[in-house]
Amino acid sequence: MTVHPLATRIGAPTPVAVHNLAKSWPGAQRPVFSELDIDCPAGGITIIVGPSGCGKTTFLRCLCGLDVPTKGEIRFGDQDVTRIDAQHRGVAMVFQNYALYPTKTAFDNIAFPLRMARVGAAETADRVRAAAALTRIEGLLERLPSQLSGGQRQRVGIARAIVRGPSVLLMDEPLSNLDTKLRVEMRAELSALQRELGATTVYVTHDQTEALALADHLIVMRDGKIEQQGAPEEIFRHPADVFVADFLGSMNLLAVRREGEGMVLADGTRVSSLPGAPSSGSFQLGFRAEDAHIGGLAGDRATLPAMVRRSELMGSERLVHLHCGGVALRARLKQAVAPGEHIDLHVHASALHYFSDDGQRAGAVA
Repeated sequence: MTVHPLATRIGAPTPVAVHNLAKSWPGAQRPVFSELDIDCPAGGITIIVGPSGCGKTTFLRCLCGLDVPTKGEIRFGDQDVTRIDAQHRGVAMVFQNYALYPTKTAFDNIAFPLRMARVGAAETADRVRAAAALTRIEGLLERLPSQLSGGQRQRVGIARAIVRGPSVLLMDEPLSNLDTKLRVEMRAELSALQRELGATTVYVTHDQTEALALADHLIVMRDGKIEQQGAPEEIFRHPADVFVADFLGSMNLLAVRREGEGMVLADGTRVSSLPGAPSSGSFQLGFRAEDAHIGGLAGDRATLPAMVRRSELMGSERLVHLHCGGVALRARLKQAVAPGEHIDLHVHASALHYFSDDGQRAGAVA
């Protein structure tokens, strides 16, 4: 396989690790984040996802050296970089708002960090063109930012970040200002770019689709704490609590209580079987819209009586809004159903999730 010339400047991938990291602002009632322990795999993409205000951008700024943590340790490989200035860390950052110089051409914006490092003119030109080719903006180098689209400006920002061959690449919501179609295209490009360069990448976003699509290692944050971290598919299929389950793709939730030999939903509806459910007390049943079916489902399954409220055509399937157990549910179905129709929803045992009343996972998925 041909190695890109910028990748040769990165060298061996650098693992990134933080231990017991915390950040507080003077006079604040609670820390921005605390007790963070994270190992970012060398050469992979670690994505930190969470709602606005959970501390993910401040964490990224601490990795970059723009903010100093209150306590804890940051290591790039074997080096403790916690107190090292940003310019000496060998990192590059891609910002949400592009951060381009408006009076400089795309070429000059990309070349800026090389010129600051006093790289020669010929080498600068070669490296700028290499970065531009990798980000597909070779024909745009003489344009000003005002002459570029949002996607093109973001490509210039990415090219400027990679042109120095950083060992660690940090990305702060790089796609959030783009429209939906362009976001999907850029997501694929970013993934291919990262694989080709091999730089260890830490990426923060509030978009769960982006997180699941790109991550090698996924971290879900809330209120300055890590809710769960691991492989994205493992977290999606085995969420640690209701917050993670609902944040990553949304989840239907029904309150259930044991009553005699059976189980009852919040409105008194009885359900005959919930495979793998907790053996006593009350709990929450969860399942995703795409895991609900009407008929034709073999094996152990839950059957839930529901009434159709409305149906939205979504191309080859329908997003059906239902009423079940006194709450609103959603299901993605192939079949057409009519408002007011009573149906039985079937959910395979392997797609059922159980949580305690306080939201923690209460049962394992098969």
